[in-house]
Amino acid sequence: MNKVFGILLAYAILFPSCKPGDFGTLNYDQTKVTRVPTSALLTNAIQITLPLTTFGPTEANSYVQYMANATSIAEYNLRNFAWSSSWDLKAKMYDGPLNNLQVIINMNNEGDQMAESGGSKDNQLAVARILKAYYFWSLTDRYGDIPYSEALTGDADYTPKFDAQKDIYYDLFKEFKEASAQINTSQAAVTGDILFKGDMAKWKRFANTCRMMMALRLIKNDFEKGKAEFNDALAGGTLTANSDNIMYSYVANDPNNYNPWYQAYTIESANGTAIANTLVDFMSNQNDPRLPVYGEDLSGHVIGAPYGIRQTTVVGSFSRPGSSGCTTSNCPNNFFRSAGAPSPIFTYAQVLFTLAEAVKVGYITGGDVAAETYYANAIKASFEYYGVYNAVGYDSFMAQPGVLYDPANGRKQIMSQKWVHLFLNGYEAWADWRRTGYPELLPAINGSIAIIPRRMGYPADEEGVNPDNYKAVLQSQGPDELETRMWWDK
Repeated sequence: MNKVFGILLAYAILFPSCKPGDFGTLNYDQTKVTRVPTSALLTNAIQITLPLTTFGPTEANSYVQYMANATSIAEYNLRNFAWSSSWDLKAKMYDGPLNNLQVIINMNNEGDQMAESGGSKDNQLAVARILKAYYFWSLTDRYGDIPYSEALTGDADYTPKFDAQKDIYYDLFKEFKEASAQINTSQAAVTGDILFKGDMAKWKRFANTCRMMMALRLIKNDFEKGKAEFNDALAGGTLTANSDNIMYSYVANDPNNYNPWYQAYTIESANGTAIANTLVDFMSNQNDPRLPVYGEDLSGHVIGAPYGIRQTTVVGSFSRPGSSGCTTSNCPNNFFRSAGAPSPIFTYAQVLFTLAEAVKVGYITGGDVAAETYYANAIKASFEYYGVYNAVGYDSFMAQPGVLYDPANGRKQIMSQKWVHLFLNGYEAWADWRRTGYPELLPAINGSIAIIPRRMGYPADEEGVNPDNYKAVLQSQGPDELETRMWWDK
């Protein structure tokens, strides 16, 4: 579906006409679409925002040192981002996908005829709840306390309170679990589903995988709750092979649906951003066969840009993400930067790394024997995902000092290899780093603050449009600064 058309459909329903008063219907625009099918709202809620929650030129890719601004100012100078899933303001959360999903819920609960073609009521409600929970999760992991319980009420309340992150997390766990149970595979599947094509079993796996990843955030200060949620989600079923990978498919011949890295480098020529030397050096030191897939070849090497150095001291050419190194049939020639390269939402290797860590911290049983097995299988799945696996090369890689599993440093190894696998999924890697401290990263030398950011600042206009609640959240969470730690990070 054309992105522009999707936007028009969504916003048409979100902005009702003025009240007619004594003028009959004169104040209605007779040419505007005021009601649309729920299938169109679902398409829009997925297409505009979902892939950008994990994949794209985001500030988080700088925080975890996947990328460096090779010719720009110092790192960490971006504050007070909009209520968005990413750098892309088309993906503004509250008045975009979250509102669309709430409208789907409202239309089904009210028996609106425009919902009848969107699939069974239970399945529509379940998918809308799952996606809504996913988007709220992505927002709270960036900002901390956010508007939640009083959000999405339309014109009833433009000044919602900020809910505590703990309360949000607990309710999101409930939403994922209840919505997954609400799915009925014997009823009509949802329509307008450009992610899973109406496969309701995949929506169940998506919900359970979200809950597993969320549960890891609680290791620091809510261990027993995290452990219980993790095990319940695992029992419900998650990804079991690379064929289960949850991917958003961009369209190579649609300018409105290009891969964002293709858009950034090929259309907008954003060549001042390159792969950071932090990642390149780590992978080079381990002779990692994924490196030629991750970055372009410059005179026989992938060259990383110095991280966090002001532009006046940066000299040379540095590798952009993506190359022609991935040549197997299951990936594009340029894994990251081609117009139609897919966006990973969750991958099987990511789940295996999650299981390895869960064993290591005591969420699940098995000890270091199980942790090592999950760790080794995760790296194998990652090699397969990036198209570089062969048995001899894999065995050689795994036997290297630093890669060979060491129980004393097991969690560090698991998280460092997970960081490598999650290349360009900066938000998830940033969450991992904040809660574990791995990989061990040094702040930018010329950063605008002395530490790697722990959160994003609230939107710049929030103090003006919602002043009382903005002041209240500063009292409960702490200063609106990049250094302030959120609930699960304390």
